Amino acid sequence: MATTNKQILLAARPTGFPQPTDFRLAEGPVPEPAAGEFLVGISYLSVDPYMRGRMNAARSYADPQKLDEVMGGGAVGKVLASRHPGFAEGEFVVGMFGWQQYAISDGGGVVKVDPRLAPISTSLGVLGMPGLTAYFGLLDVCAPRPGETVVVSGAAGAVGSTAGQIARIRGCRVVGIAGDDHKIRWIREDLGFDAAFNYKAEARFFEKLKELCPAGIDCYFDNVGGAITDAVFPLMNPGGRVAICGQIALYNLDKPDTGARLLPLVLVRTLKVQGFLVFQYADRYGEAFPQLARWLQEGRLKYRETVAEGIENAVPAFLGMLRGENIGKQLVRISSR
Repeated sequence: MATTNKQILLAARPTGFPQPTDFRLAEGPVPEPAAGEFLVGISYLSVDPYMRGRMNAARSYADPQKLDEVMGGGAVGKVLASRHPGFAEGEFVVGMFGWQQYAISDGGGVVKVDPRLAPISTSLGVLGMPGLTAYFGLLDVCAPRPGETVVVSGAAGAVGSTAGQIARIRGCRVVGIAGDDHKIRWIREDLGFDAAFNYKAEARFFEKLKELCPAGIDCYFDNVGGAITDAVFPLMNPGGRVAICGQIALYNLDKPDTGARLLPLVLVRTLKVQGFLVFQYADRYGEAFPQLARWLQEGRLKYRETVAEGIENAVPAFLGMLRGENIGKQLVRISSR
């Protein structure tokens, strides 16, 4: 085992789109576990859109990321040394270990991972927080019925691709929106979406959605916000449901964006529009995990991963994810252990 622990720290709060200089690579000794703790050697760490919001000084749904501290985030790895009765050396675990090569934990919020079920990387994707987000946002908030039309923005990301597939499993017609032709081919040909379009190649979102959704839209799983969401609302059917999962189109703006006035449509179409956080469903994770795993094993749920190599590439991977360069889940491989 190495003696040095490399870590990525937040060096400055971004103005607009984050820059590499907003982060700093630091090195320190590999920590040793005290009584009731264990040491994790990180195999993969996750970079996610929500992290951009936590880099701001203002509190949103969680406390801001502190300056000069390890960037927070999910990671999966192997227990290398343990002085905790509930975790044994050699076990794989997933938790909020942050952007570093080694982490100490007391077990709080940590879940064991069975590498026989699926590759351990899936505990950060389709069988992790993104999969859970898609499951509860689609099934609980949108509650789609067979035959309904479901539109998913950010459809080639880890959450959107899973949400769209779950809608297909539920017997819905699914329309996806993504940012390049390669992503569109993937969600159409491999994931079975009924229709999709590349928003970067379309100047008129409303007209394209109207073409692809001739019977209107019953459910909208919103990962992006902005102009795409503005175009969806006028096409929502009476009694439609909208799950607000993310607003990535707005995260890096220098100043607030002035958009459409959508509340009159919410009123006259009797829409349900609900924001949600996956952590609200923590007491039901035990319901979702087996179902997601079953769909995965049956081949009804597919996934892709975009993997960067090494802790030094965590920041480029994060910035690339914010630009939409990844397909499926964006990960950083720290070790092959």
